[in-house]
Amino acid sequence: MSEALHYPFPPAAAYALNRCLYAIKSDPAFCKRFLGDPAGAMAPLDLSAAARAALSPIDRDALVGMGAHPYLVFMADLRLRQSRDPGGLEFF
Repeated sequence: MSEALHYPFPPAAAYALNRCLYAIKSDPAFCKRFLGDPAGAMAPLDLSAAARAALSPIDRDALVGMGAHPYLVFMADLRLRQSRDPGGLEFF
């Protein structure tokens, strides 16, 4: 395969970061905890200070630069926006 991948495979070092993004996207209870207390929700996760800073608020470029999968960044941000304002975004 000579073409560059559209999404690079996330490095193993970014596992905790991607796991957090996945939890925000997929686990309503975690998402609610994250909205109410981001630092508390992230505390049990093995995240660097830079990752915690980039997660709250979501900094797409910083997260992707740390190895976060762009899809998870997008979906986690969308879930947070929907949770903050359920009527603010149309469902698609």
